[in-house]
Amino acid sequence: MNIDELKSTAEQIAAPQKGILAADESGPTIKKRFEPIGVESTEETRRRYREILFTTEGIERYIGGVIFYDETLRQTASDGTPFPKLLWNRGILPGIKVDKGAKALALQPGNKVTEGLDGLRDRLAEYKQLGARFAKWRAVMEIDEHDIPSDYAICANAHALARYAALCQEVDLVPIVEPEVLMDGAHDIDRCEVATSWMLARVFAELDAHGVLFEGMLLKPNMVIPGKKCPQQASVPEVAEATVRCMRRYVPAAVPGIVFLSGGQSAEDATDHLNAMNAMGEYPWQLSFSYGRALQAPVLSTWKGQEENVPAAQREFHKRCQLNGLAREGIYSRAMEAA
Repeated sequence: MNIDELKSTAEQIAAPQKGILAADESGPTIKKRFEPIGVESTEETRRRYREILFTTEGIERYIGGVIFYDETLRQTASDGTPFPKLLWNRGILPGIKVDKGAKALALQPGNKVTEGLDGLRDRLAEYKQLGARFAKWRAVMEIDEHDIPSDYAICANAHALARYAALCQEVDLVPIVEPEVLMDGAHDIDRCEVATSWMLARVFAELDAHGVLFEGMLLKPNMVIPGKKCPQQASVPEVAEATVRCMRRYVPAAVPGIVFLSGGQSAEDATDHLNAMNAMGEYPWQLSFSYGRALQAPVLSTWKGQEENVPAAQREFHKRCQLNGLAREGIYSRAMEAA
């Protein structure tokens, strides 16, 4: 394990003003993204769409890393440049999603566990050779009013995240550890905070037990936010305060960055919440973003698979990157959306 390399990579990804573009949608997921805009999901349309994102001028000021899907890591730009090299040339680090998705946890109705540890050591070595400098593993937790997630489900997912993180650092890949409490359901913000606290406490205990270097990793958690079906939605300050309180209690100061997922929030809400947190003061870690839909939704609706729409789609993408860069400094406002 090269401690200096791991620390340097983690700090570069979450450098001030910068965040992560999550472009790691699986085949079925990106098919769902393409359907509303009338684009067939083929290897070429997926490649072309990612190329539009990666070649947008000026995004290197706001994007420190991009998470790839396996297919995308192996693809090239129209001029033949491999996507990882294309990003490297712009000062953006390529990363890779390595989990195999969440499956039902045996004898634990309603709970899930993320799979993909089998053969992971060999896959990580290959991804490193292909140009990846970090990786990501997502564990998902649903919430109900009583016993979901179960203690056992939390422990199982925390243990898997720690094993994955240790394997990453063994080959000098920075692990992004993603324990996500889902926004689905009718739970209120207090219930989300409790579940998020349980998960973070267990995750960091397991990471420590596995010898993971906190300075050479990044955390990608959910924000503390009510479920979509909750009749009492929280204000922006309430989400910011609950999220920061939870992070302060359970995330070690040694972790260089917390890169929040958007988790189904609108592009504007995700930016608003990130801004409110950064406007509250300084923290021992960078408070940043690792957004998928919250960066890409305006791009897709503008592009629609038409080449003549590419310049406008790239302007939309640059704008969302820029606005989240401002949110990293706590100086974003909703009025900027119309600019």
